[in-house]
Amino acid sequence: MRGVTRVHGGGATQVVALRGLDLVVYPGELVAVMGPSGSGKSTLLTLAGGLDVATSGEVFVDGTALGRLSTKALAALRRRSLGYVFQDLNLVPALTAAENVALPRELDGVATRKAYREAVAALTEVGVAELADRFPDQMSGGQQQRVAIARALVGPRRLVLADEPTGALDSATSGEVMRVLRARCDAGAAGLLVTHEARHAGWADRVVFLRDGMVVDSTGEPSTPESLLDGDGGSTAGGAER
Repeated sequence: MRGVTRVHGGGATQVVALRGLDLVVYPGELVAVMGPSGSGKSTLLTLAGGLDVATSGEVFVDGTALGRLSTKALAALRRRSLGYVFQDLNLVPALTAAENVALPRELDGVATRKAYREAVAALTEVGVAELADRFPDQMSGGQQQRVAIARALVGPRRLVLADEPTGALDSATSGEVMRVLRARCDAGAAGLLVTHEARHAGWADRVVFLRDGMVVDSTGEPSTPESLLDGDGGSTAGGAER
């Protein structure tokens, strides 16, 4: 993100969600975003995921400026390169777990059988392969959350965005999910995680603190591509958990 500002409304009801924000997340790096309610965390994710448009400034994914893409091209980029774990999950009730996870791959032209195999592999990765043929209303909230995470991870995702991805999970399952996200970043994806939990931020290479739409503090150094190749990766807030 380069000089990103997002303003909602106008006049007396105007709300400035982000104010000239600069943020870089490198491939192989997991960045946690923390801050009080209303600090701009969720707005940051929706802009990074191309689900909203900045009022000013630019958002780039893999060198592509999202604001310059057509609606069709932006949708294609989201399907191919972005994985998004929403707070409200957004599973399709009429589809099974495997079908929900396979859907973005099928929409991108992947053959149904291959998409299904990839979906089952992603469900296995988050520990719920046995749910493949169940519908969302046949799962617990925690199981639905894992399916939503599998959908965000399926395929060759370059950027994974997670908004409180462990909110409905117990502490043991939360650790498993964080381990999966961490492994995806270690394999080369860039990761941006919004969380209120310090123990989850401990899995990140860097923690960025927002207040009133601005970065007010951060821990760790950005993990530049050069440092990742050297094995330096920047400092980690809680490396013992990795």
